[in-house]
Amino acid sequence: MSLACGLPLLECVYCLACARWAWKRCLHSGSHDSDTWGLASPEEFEPVPRMCRFIMANYETDLTNPQFSPPNGYQMHPPLIITRKNYKETKGRVTPYLIYLDHDHSDIVLALRGLNLAIEGEYAVLLDNRLGKRKFDGGYVHNGLLRAAGWVLDKECEVLKDLIEKYPNYTLTFAGHSLGSGVAAMLAMVVVLNRGKLGNLDRKRIRCFAIAPARCMSLNLAVRYADVINSIVLQDDFLPRTATPLEDIFKSILCLPCLLCLRCMRDTCVPEDVLLRDPRRLYAPGRVYHIVERKLFRCGRYPPIVRTAVPVDGRFEHIVMSCNATQDHAIIWIEREASKALDLMLEKEQVMSIPSKQKMERQETLRREKSEEHKAALRRAITLSVPDSHSPSEYGTFDDNLNSNSDSSSLSRHERSNSLSRIEGKSSYEGLSENLDSVSSEVRQRISWGELIDRIFEKDESGHMVVRKSLSNEGS
Repeated sequence: MSLACGLPLLECVYCLACARWAWKRCLHSGSHDSDTWGLASPEEFEPVPRMCRFIMANYETDLTNPQFSPPNGYQMHPPLIITRKNYKETKGRVTPYLIYLDHDHSDIVLALRGLNLAIEGEYAVLLDNRLGKRKFDGGYVHNGLLRAAGWVLDKECEVLKDLIEKYPNYTLTFAGHSLGSGVAAMLAMVVVLNRGKLGNLDRKRIRCFAIAPARCMSLNLAVRYADVINSIVLQDDFLPRTATPLEDIFKSILCLPCLLCLRCMRDTCVPEDVLLRDPRRLYAPGRVYHIVERKLFRCGRYPPIVRTAVPVDGRFEHIVMSCNATQDHAIIWIEREASKALDLMLEKEQVMSIPSKQKMERQETLRREKSEEHKAALRRAITLSVPDSHSPSEYGTFDDNLNSNSDSSSLSRHERSNSLSRIEGKSSYEGLSENLDSVSSEVRQRISWGELIDRIFEKDESGHMVVRKSLSNEGS
């Protein structure tokens, strides 16, 4: 009898909980995810519309006679396309891509297009993964995307190396949309860890722009590579917010709304601190730029603004119940809104009439602020107990990759090579880990002050610290 009386009460509690969840979900707007972030500057956001156009160029069969050109054109010179691979040449191992030599901006760009639902091979790339299958550089990544990046590097390593040697002052940029964004992020990570393969390229000259990014790496890697990888998200885009593994999404493509709804309920009920402590959970990579153009309970689109941050907690954790969730994933819309946002930034700058000297000072200040924000994100990851996260060194001289000193000293050459190997099955790029010259130089750069002092100084008979005799003899 008592049990029967308690059932109505349990039903009421359950209904209230469901109503509360539905209310919170319906009131959650995409703009809420970046409410506390700062505004992006035109200098740092300027490459984004251009990278979108380079990606869209992969959809054209003949760039001299374009069929799907954006309003202002692709703004590319077809003779400067060094390499272009279509579906026949990639054989389903990766999405089509091109390498473009951008003399106007001193840039070497490798741009990959997004997923084509009609190509069976691209599903194989997505399905080649399971949670926690591939560990890489102290974190977890999507196995299929990493293998695709290995395939691209295996084919284009010599081309990129020749271009970098021919144009030593140019930057190397990887850009991709959707599935291609995950491959681009993997490319950036692998190149950063193996700069010796491309002529000891400086880390500051390597960039990645992941447009509408897939969640492809664990949180510690996403924060650690925020100085290299930039993710661009348009308002309510579903993919960066979908914690469901990509392979599960496309296995259930026919009932995708049901799957996303169930996953949304699950992620809403699980505390975020529990999710952060899961080392296998994948996230959108790097620094995030969020283009916001709509407001809750408002009709129409507003002039877009761009917010940016290196978030640790609150990193697009909840799907937005919006009719624009899939439309905001389209590269056409992203390019259009990114161009509008950049034009508004430049107009505002012209109105302010900032002198050139002050512009240079502001750019230097912005670089310092971004570096400090990156270091703060690394420290916050440790505060939130994110697995395998490391704080930045107190001394930037010996910390080129913003990894902790203890991390470099604890890894042996063999362990370091294991983290870089097995990228592409039996591909020749499997030899990445065999050439450890660049890795060993990084380890030397990240040596701790205590180890440095032990190597340079020694105690004499009176107990005073003096320069080692072997070093002083070499110097003489």
